[in-house]
Amino acid sequence: MIRKEPTGKKDLVRVTFEVSSTLWAERVNLVGEFNDWDTTATPLTRSRSDANWKVTLELPAGRRYRFRYLVDGKQWMNDWVADDYVENPYGSYDSVVDLTHVPEGISG
Repeated sequence: MIRKEPTGKKDLVRVTFEVSSTLWAERVNLVGEFNDWDTTATPLTRSRSDANWKVTLELPAGRRYRFRYLVDGKQWMNDWVADDYVENPYGSYDSVVDLTHVPEGISG
């Protein structure tokens, strides 16, 4: 799941990426264009309230970002409720979060 919220800054959007607690994993990393596809830069953590895996980033508005989740350093996974999906050069698809039209005060 992806939640988008205004930050109070016109050019940034607070985006929360969330993976269900039903995913059995030791670690989950968010990997995408916003972190130069670095497989260790953006780990998700588990919350105490619902045990879901989550991470929140402030991303520049006005563009679309490709991303995927890397589970335990070896299994790639898409976000199946992402805004879009784009074929990648490796024969699979990347998830997309679209920040081109995020109305203020609206989550999506």
